[in-house]
Amino acid sequence: MKQGKVIIFSAPSGAGKTTIVKHLLATNNTLKFSVSATTRAQRPNEEHGKDYYFLTLQDFRQKLAKGEFLEYQQVYDDLYYGTLRTEVERIHATGNHAIFDVDVQGGINLKKQFGSQALAIFVKVQSIDILGQRLGTRNTESEETKKMRLDKAISEVLYENQFDVVILNDVLERAFLEADELVNTFLGA
Repeated sequence: MKQGKVIIFSAPSGAGKTTIVKHLLATNNTLKFSVSATTRAQRPNEEHGKDYYFLTLQDFRQKLAKGEFLEYQQVYDDLYYGTLRTEVERIHATGNHAIFDVDVQGGINLKKQFGSQALAIFVKVQSIDILGQRLGTRNTESEETKKMRLDKAISEVLYENQFDVVILNDVLERAFLEADELVNTFLGA
């Protein structure tokens, strides 16, 4: 069976990467979502195994010690995110391509793992102020969490040159079209 490719979407929180990934999943049946593992609390609208694998800190660290992660990072104190090897193996075993919605460091790490088999896309907006506005409309962030995410975003935008391509998400429909073209070209569709 031909080895599947991977599509990596990374961005600071609030840039719209998840919205673009959901669009691609709805319009390209060869793409399957790679579910990340995390130690953060599950939100009311999230489903274990679909949105994330919600692990205890102890479980995450045990899997880490066993080498079960392709990549991981400690985002904040006791808050980890990572990509389980079994997740990508599951997707590729079905003959499909994996699509990732990960933070910036995770995207860089995945690109290093997969090299030319990966297309790494950085999604950005015109300003940090716009990110702040978008995070404010989510109603999922406390003021403290929002400030931490904005502080992190300021440093994350400095890494956009480590990605294969950058999409400016100022008009969502245009970002969708650009993402469609990039992904289809990379996959040879």
